[in-house]
Order: sequence, then structure tokens, then C-alpha cells
Amino acid sequence: MPLIPFADIEALPAKAREAFDRLPRKLNIFRMWANAPACFRQGLRLGGAILGQQKLAAPLRELIILLTAEEDGGAYEWHQHVPIALEVGCTQSQIEAIGAKDYAAACFDSKTRLALRFASEVRTKVRASEEVLRAAQAAFSAQELVEIILTVGFYMMMARLTETARVELDGPGGAAVLAALTKES
Repeated sequence: MPLIPFADIEALPAKAREAFDRLPRKLNIFRMWANAPACFRQGLRLGGAILGQQKLAAPLRELIILLTAEEDGGAYEWHQHVPIALEVGCTQSQIEAIGAKDYAAACFDSKTRLALRFASEVRTKVRASEEVLRAAQAAFSAQELVEIILTVGFYMMMARLTETARVELDGPGGAAVLAALTKES
């Protein structure tokens, strides 16, 4: 049972309730997040943009989400995003390497290793080193770099929500939630 109660969906303002009702799976993270109705709908839109409208390739995005979940202890995010990562083309060996925090593993190409190093520095140091940033600038566009930073920040926020509130794991939402969130945005 979570330490913060789930939102009373029936008591939500109309727009937040409509956003919740449109979700194909009423995951526990959404039931918790709806406690902040002024942020809920817009947050879903931001999440949808991260998941479906970025220039950043989907497999790289998912590896960055998993890196953030692993480094932050975000069990809920890890549980939800492993199936999505596999669905968009990540390999089991890549997922295992992220779980072991082996971002230099042979299963990653040099560009992915660089993105993971950059994402890890953004997460752990807030300000990535100039050396890593310059290397990343040679491999990624400014848009992709900002998308990496925003993806890390968004999933740090989600991990803090689910871990602090002790949101219980529920079945992965996978493609259904991914499709709904990308439509919502």
C-alpha cells in the first residue's frame, strides 16, 4: 500500500479526470500523479512528447530512461520500461548492462556509450563535464542533447514520485500506454 493515498479520480477537475479516463491502462503511477491535477494533464503531455515526438532514437531514449531508473533506484520506472525497451529494439544484454551500470559494455556502440556517459553525468553531477559535453556535441545535435537532458530530468522526477510515495508495481503498460501518451501530447 502506498504511503501517500491514490487520488480520488471522481473528485478530480474535469480536464484531469478526462486525461485519466483516456488512459488505456490506469497504472498506479497515474493514480498517484493525479493527486496533483494541475500538473497531471500537462505532465502526461510532456511524457508523451518525450516518448513519441523526440528526434532521439527510441532505443537510445529507453536506455537513458533505464539508466536513470537504475541510478535513482526507480524500481517502478525500470519495471515499466524494460518491456518498452525490448519492444523498440534494445537487447536483453543492453538492459543487463544498464542494470549492472556497465555503460562501456561491448553491446553498446561508441555513440550509445557516449550518450550513456553524458546522461549519467547529467543525472549524477547536474552539470556534465565540459569534456563529455564536447564529445557529445560531436555525435549528437543540440536538439538530441537537450532531449537527453529533459529525459533524464523527467524520469528522475517520476522515480522520486514513485519511490517516495511507495507506489506499488503493477503490470507493465507497454505499447498501450506508450501509444496513448504519444497521442495525448
